[in-house]
Amino acid sequence: MDFTLSDEQSALVDGARRLLSRECPTSLVRAHMTDRSAVSSLWRHLSEWTDVSRGPVVDTCLVLVELGAVCAPGPFLADALFAPLGDPLGTLVLPGEFVCDVDLVDRVAFADGSVVDASSVAARPVDVLDSSRRLFEVTHPFLSPGVTEEVTAGDEKPGVGALVSRAYVLVAAELVGTVRTLLEMTLAYARERVQFDRPIGSFQAVQHKLADVALERERAEAAVFYAAMCLDAGDADAVRAAHVAKAAAGAAARKAAKDAIQTHGGIGFTWEHDLHLFIRRAYTSEFLFGTSHWHHDRLGEMLFT
Repeated sequence: MDFTLSDEQSALVDGARRLLSRECPTSLVRAHMTDRSAVSSLWRHLSEWTDVSRGPVVDTCLVLVELGAVCAPGPFLADALFAPLGDPLGTLVLPGEFVCDVDLVDRVAFADGSVVDASSVAARPVDVLDSSRRLFEVTHPFLSPGVTEEVTAGDEKPGVGALVSRAYVLVAAELVGTVRTLLEMTLAYARERVQFDRPIGSFQAVQHKLADVALERERAEAAVFYAAMCLDAGDADAVRAAHVAKAAAGAAARKAAKDAIQTHGGIGFTWEHDLHLFIRRAYTSEFLFGTSHWHHDRLGEMLFT
C-alpha cells in the first residue's frame, strides 16, 4: 500500500496548514471557550473546505490532522461526520455517544437513518475537559413529515456500519494532529529548559520518553491512513482497521499528553501556558467514540468469535 501523497494531496495539506497558522492562533481557541461566536472568523474560511469531507476519506483525514494540530474549534469535524448523508451543515448521532457541536449545525442524522432539523432535537450540553468543543446529549424528536428525511435502502448512502467506522477514523485523524503538536511543544521545551547546566533534552530518560511518543504517533498515523484507504476502497478490512486506528490514536494521545505534562513540569498545568489546550483535546477525544481499551475489546471479539 502506497502512503505517498499525490501532488493534489500535498497542496491540500499545505493550504490547510497555511490557513490555520494564519486564522487559528491559540488566542482564538481561548476566546472560543467563553464566546462561541469567536469561531465565526475561522469558520468563514473553513466553510469553503467542507466539500473535502464529501470526497475521499483520506483527503478528509489530511485536513483533520491539520485541524487537530491547532486544536481548531468549530463544526468541521461534526460536518465531516455528517457529510455522507447530505450537503447542509450537519452532525451525526451514534448510539450511546455524545454529539459534537449540535448548536452550530443545521441538520442532525441518527443511526436509524433519519435526518432532522437541528432545531427539532432536544440537546443538553455536557461538561467536558475540552472547552474548545461542545458535546451534547441528544434526544431523537418525534418524527414527522415536516422535519424528517428518511434514508431508505434505495438511497445511495452508506449504512450505519460504514458511518460508524468512518467516524472512528476521522476522530483518530484529528487526534494524530493533536499528538503531533504535543510532541513538537515538548521537544521545543526539552531543548530550552536547562537543568544542571544542561538542556533537559540531553538526559537519556527524557530522550526515551520523547522517542516513544514519536513512535506512537507514527504508528497511529499509519493506522489512520490505512483505515482511510480501506474505507475509500470498500475493503473488507475496513471495520477492523477503523478500530485499530482509533485505538492507536487514543493510546498515542494519552502517552503524548502524560509525557508532555511530565516534561514541562509545573508550567504545563498553568492556565497561561498553551499546553493544556492540547492536553484537554487529547484526553477528551480519546474518549469520544470509544477509548482505546473499548476498541481493543471490539478487536478481541472480532478475533475470537
